[in-house]
Amino acid sequence: MDRMKLALQYFQSNSQSISNVICIVLAIVSVKLYTSFDFNCPCLPQFNKLYSLGVMIVPPIILFFLGLLINRHTDIMMDEWLRPVGNRSKNPAVVKHLFSAMLQRAMLAPMVWMLVTLLDGKVFVCAFSVSVDPSLFSGMPNNTGLDVIRIMAKVPCKEEVIFNKGSFPKAVSRYVRCYSQAIGWSILLFMIVLGALGRLIKPYFSNHATSLQTNYWSNYLDVEQKLFDETCVLHAREFARKCVVQFFDDMREDAVLRLPYPLFFDNPLGEKQREWEDEEDEKLHGVSRQEQMDQLLNKWYCNKPELDVTRIAHRPKTCVTWEDFNGKALYSDV
Repeated sequence: MDRMKLALQYFQSNSQSISNVICIVLAIVSVKLYTSFDFNCPCLPQFNKLYSLGVMIVPPIILFFLGLLINRHTDIMMDEWLRPVGNRSKNPAVVKHLFSAMLQRAMLAPMVWMLVTLLDGKVFVCAFSVSVDPSLFSGMPNNTGLDVIRIMAKVPCKEEVIFNKGSFPKAVSRYVRCYSQAIGWSILLFMIVLGALGRLIKPYFSNHATSLQTNYWSNYLDVEQKLFDETCVLHAREFARKCVVQFFDDMREDAVLRLPYPLFFDNPLGEKQREWEDEEDEKLHGVSRQEQMDQLLNKWYCNKPELDVTRIAHRPKTCVTWEDFNGKALYSDV
């Protein structure tokens, strides 16, 4: 159970791991969609290739854009690319790194769909059966009254009566399927070899220090955006709480005018309550109106703070002393 909690905390804190898991799930979903898809070739010369190419191209395009939508790096890259310079300069290497990571994850599901389609071969047979030379096979029906192109277009539909349950359509389908599977395995081998060569050759053509800097600042942008969203949620919650409390305080003041409670003003607990409310007001950091918050958000977008935290190091340190019930100091926290 503890290991499960640690794994969940890791995935929640690491956006790259979340993106990788989502892309893998999307690739598995693409395989499941293909296996559940009922492919029926039209068996007409003018529609076979169009329908087959549509099945091979349109779903990968949909999966590609779906991968872009669910990828967190897309929002971070576009925000970093389109934002005003302000107090922080832009780093093209970081944008390039985010674009590469986004593209690699978005291409996973479309490539899986195309590889599964090629290895299965049904779509390829439907598209290119008319391109096969029928003289390579025996048993082609000649007494059907149809031309050769129409006969070859009906090869994927093995239940056609013109074949009379012969072996001709099976032989042609097997021949075209072999080409399809050869192309699929060749693409898979090429991608694996290309990835391995990229891993081996990359250290010779790239500066390791520059790669570390790019990786660090791309992770920084991800963490900064996440912390900014969390801080906005906390601030909005506190702002909403104060607005609601103020509304009910106003209603209570109206009730006090009609039914006064003098003990509330004379009771020292009332002063402590006011002190507690003043401390709660400090959590809003001086932002108490809608116009101020809008200006603050606009300033964050137009002039992001400079990446320099040296001013925090020069702040005066506060000392907090912890005491026991007798008033004796236990230890101090700086």
